[in-house]
Amino acid sequence: MLHQETTPPGLPAHDALIETATAEANAPFATQASATPRYAEDQYRMPYAEAIARFGDSAPLSLMVPGHGNDPEAGGEHIARLFGGRVVQLDVPLLLEGIDAGEDSPLVQSQRLAADAWGAKRSWFLTNGASQANRTAAIAVRGLGERILIQRAMHSSLTDGVLLSGLVPSFVAPSVDSRHGIAHGLTPEALDAALTREARAGRAVSSVYVVSPSYFGSVADVAGLAEVSHRHGAAIIVDNAWGAHFGFHPELPESPARLGADLVVSSTHKLAGSLTQSAMLHLGHGPFADRLEPLVARAFSMTSSTSMSGVLMGSLDAARHAMATGEGRIGRAVRAAGEIRGRLALDPRFSDIGDGFSAFPDIAETDPLRIPIDVSRLRRSGHWVRAALKERHGVYLEMSTATSAVAVIGATREVDVDRFMAALDEVAREAERLGAEAVHEFPELPEPGELRMLPRDAYFSASEVVPAEQAVGRISADTLAAYPPGIPNMLPGEEVTADTVEFLRAVAASPTGYVRGAVDAEVSGIRVVV
Repeated sequence: MLHQETTPPGLPAHDALIETATAEANAPFATQASATPRYAEDQYRMPYAEAIARFGDSAPLSLMVPGHGNDPEAGGEHIARLFGGRVVQLDVPLLLEGIDAGEDSPLVQSQRLAADAWGAKRSWFLTNGASQANRTAAIAVRGLGERILIQRAMHSSLTDGVLLSGLVPSFVAPSVDSRHGIAHGLTPEALDAALTREARAGRAVSSVYVVSPSYFGSVADVAGLAEVSHRHGAAIIVDNAWGAHFGFHPELPESPARLGADLVVSSTHKLAGSLTQSAMLHLGHGPFADRLEPLVARAFSMTSSTSMSGVLMGSLDAARHAMATGEGRIGRAVRAAGEIRGRLALDPRFSDIGDGFSAFPDIAETDPLRIPIDVSRLRRSGHWVRAALKERHGVYLEMSTATSAVAVIGATREVDVDRFMAALDEVAREAERLGAEAVHEFPELPEPGELRMLPRDAYFSASEVVPAEQAVGRISADTLAAYPPGIPNMLPGEEVTADTVEFLRAVAASPTGYVRGAVDAEVSGIRVVV
C-alpha cells in the first residue's frame, strides 16, 4: 500500500495512501457505519503516515541521517533491491518539522487518534515491541510505590522492568490447564485474596500486573480485575500484547482501556497488522491517570531510541486506521476462524482446546482469532505437526506444545481456509501411516522457588556459573524463561529448585524450545549469586 508503484497516475502518493487504505478496509462493507459514532476523532485520517509519504514524494536532497539519504537510486539501492524503493523514501529521521517536531505534529495527532481508537487517555508509539512497553510500564509504576503484585505468567520483559526500576515483586499464580501445560489468567476473587494477603503481611502493593489474553486466547474479566485492584488502592497494568485487535468488532472482546485498565501493553504488530517490532502503550482514564501520565512520559524517554523508525511508526498509524475503519474486514477474519473451528469440530482427529475453557473460572471470554488445536489423537506431538505443516506444505503456525498447535489469524488477514485444512488433513494422514511417536513428556510447570533476595540486588551481586545440578538450593542471578511461551520460570533472587532445572532442561531439549537468559543452549550451567 505504501509502495510508490501502487500509486494511481496523477494522484499524489499521500492522498492515494488514505484513499486506498479506506477502500480496502471496508469493501464491500462501505455502509456499515452505526448510527452512534464510536470515535470522537476522524479515524479515516493518517496524519503521520501521510506526512512521511509527503516527505518521500518531495525528492529531498538529504544530507543528514540515515546514510542512504532517502534516495533509492543514489544511496539506498541496496535496500531498494530488497524491500522496494518506497521503504528508502519513508525511512525518515526524527525531529523534522511537519512530521514529528512541534506541539501538534502529525505524530502527536496520530497518537491522539490511537488513544481514541483504543479508548485510552493517551497512547505512545513504540519501536521496540511490547517488551519496551513492559519495561516502560514497570519504570512508571515505581513512581506510585515500590511493591507490585505480578501474575506469574508475565513476559520476561516485565522482569527486566522490575530489575531496572527496583520494584519489589510478589506473585499470584494463574490457573493452569495441566493436561496441555497452559497458563490462563486470574479471577477477581483470586486477585482480591492475593492483595489482601499482601496487605495483612504489611506489604500492601501499589500496582498490579495481569495478563489477558493468554497465548492460547483465554480472556480474563478485566473490568472485575480493575475494580478489585482500584479498591485496594493499586493501579493495574494489563498485558494485552496478544489482544491489540480487541474492541474493533462486535465479536471480539473489548479493549482493556475501556474496561478500567490503567496501563495497557499492546503488541500492535501481533494481530492488528503493523510491522514487526512496532507496538503501543495506552494510558487509561482511571483514578491513577493524572499521576501516571508524567511518569510514563519520563519512562518512555528512558526506554525509547533517539532514532525511532519512521517506517515502523508509519505502520502503527496505518494499522490503527485499518482497525478503526475496517470492521467489515475484521469480520471476514473472524468468520474464517469460525469456519476453521467448524471444520475441526467435524473431524474426530482434532479438537479445539478453547471448547474446554468453560471449565476455568478465570476465563470470561475467548479470542476467536486464536485457534489452539488439540492434536494428541494423532499420537504425534504438536511440535511434529507444526514442523510437518511448515516443511511439506509451507503452512506456518504460531507455536506448538506437546499436545497442541496454535494458529493465529491477524485481524486484517484473509485466509485460504481450504489450503490450511487440506494441509492439516494430509499431515494427519501421514501421522496415521507413521504410527505413534515416542513423545517426550514434559514435567509439569514448576512452582517458583522462594524469593530470598530482591531481584535487583541478586542481579547486580557477584555471581558464578555452576553446573545446573549444583545450582539447586542456590540463588539465581539471572532470569530464565522457557520459550514458548516466554514466561519466566526463574528470577534473580529466587532459589533454584530441582523441579525448575528439570523443566528448563526439558524445554531446551525439545525441537522448538529454547530458554531465554540461559548461559548455554542446553541449560547445563546456571548463573548463581556467590
